[in-house]
Amino acid sequence: MHDIWNPWHGCVRKSEGCDNCYMFFLDKMRDMDGSSIFRTKAGFNYPLQKDRQGRYKIQSGEMIRVCMTSDFFLEEADKWREDAWDIIRQRSDVKFFLLTKRPERVEKCLPYDWGEGWENVFMNVTAENQKRADERVPILLSLPFKHKGVMCAPFIGGVSLREYLKTGQIEQVLCDGENYEGSRPCRYEWVKALSDECREFDVTFVFCGTGRRFIKDGRLYKIESSRLQSEQAFKSNLSFKGRPMVFDLRDSWGVPIDENELYKPTFRERCESCAMRISCNGCSSCGRCENKDNGNDYVQD
Repeated sequence: MHDIWNPWHGCVRKSEGCDNCYMFFLDKMRDMDGSSIFRTKAGFNYPLQKDRQGRYKIQSGEMIRVCMTSDFFLEEADKWREDAWDIIRQRSDVKFFLLTKRPERVEKCLPYDWGEGWENVFMNVTAENQKRADERVPILLSLPFKHKGVMCAPFIGGVSLREYLKTGQIEQVLCDGENYEGSRPCRYEWVKALSDECREFDVTFVFCGTGRRFIKDGRLYKIESSRLQSEQAFKSNLSFKGRPMVFDLRDSWGVPIDENELYKPTFRERCESCAMRISCNGCSSCGRCENKDNGNDYVQD
């Protein structure tokens, strides 16, 4: 995917949200050990890579999700993080989406010139249930970041963020059900309640997908197709675009980049019913979706 940068791979399970982690599952399918942590080779410098015309493959204004097969603040990655920060520093024209289950480690892992935060870094914590929300979000709010968000995924327990949304620091909340082996159910009422809170405080809320097991009105739906999970989430009308997030992106000389020069995402017809469109980086036109078998419809128990 063109919007993912994995400078290292592999992780250590941290909490109950990690029990059925997709990375461990997929690594097992490839005869790999997800607990084996290593710095990626070709992928480490991805944000600095250029095409044959000498242009960056990642364009100014794109949002790149970092460490989707690890955790940016993993202790085992301490020896590589400074190099990763240097890349983020160089690409001050690109938005970097960081997500962690380890906010308690963040402050001591920031670069020397961090100050009050970099405009191109969007810091997020995972809150899979209320326990983890109350553990991690207060730490997030205390950290020096210009942009902050929360991801409730896998959404395995009801979460209220009302007291945290009141601070005005949270700019986006995402939630998603669980997939792969051992998927635990996500409940409609959890999603609806969180959506309502975000609307109250004008915070963007994205219901990314139902997950493979979704309960609504007391009925369990088994939704095996990831595409259908997204479509059902879209049809729920629970996603909400709140106040805009404004990133002061600059070129390597520190000059603000004109709005007309920033990346504009493109979407295909099938994207019209995708729940993630609100927060999506757009289509990379790789052609994979035309050849992919997206599975069958859901089964209701």
